[in-house]
Amino acid sequence: MKNFILAGIFVMALASIVFAVDSDIEKHSSCTYCGMDRAKYAYSRILIEYDDGTSFGACSLHCAAVDLANNIDKEPRAIGVGDYNSKKLIDAESANWVLGGKKPGVMTMNAKWAFEDKHVAEKFIKENGGMLVTFDDAIKAAYEDMYKDTKQIRERRKMKRSLKP
Repeated sequence: MKNFILAGIFVMALASIVFAVDSDIEKHSSCTYCGMDRAKYAYSRILIEYDDGTSFGACSLHCAAVDLANNIDKEPRAIGVGDYNSKKLIDAESANWVLGGKKPGVMTMNAKWAFEDKHVAEKFIKENGGMLVTFDDAIKAAYEDMYKDTKQIRERRKMKRSLKP
């Protein structure tokens, strides 16, 4: 009986985690700035909860940085990021961020990936390059990369439009 109760509690806890992962994507299915499907990019998505009760769902740290800049008078209460491997939302400020490496990022060439487990991040670095950084370092890099990334996105979209009949 005791094992049955423990198993039930475990299943309920697991279901609540799955629901939490899906609920932010359900509320913000696509990124406001670029239109990308946040479910498809669950491993890089960001959820910003502001102190006024509003929230914003982005596909990447790039688009989250755009929103933070556009909402300078709002205070972020919490920022969640998709763990690169599990895709579950984790606290962005306590995450282990990998900056750079050979894998192109989402909305940027200078990748910024978040990992809940430091050892997993270090393994990723051994396989793909990059360096372990803090959230502050990652968001600073997002702002520093903004001009180059935005220019490249515009050029890519212009090329796609020119190829359409």
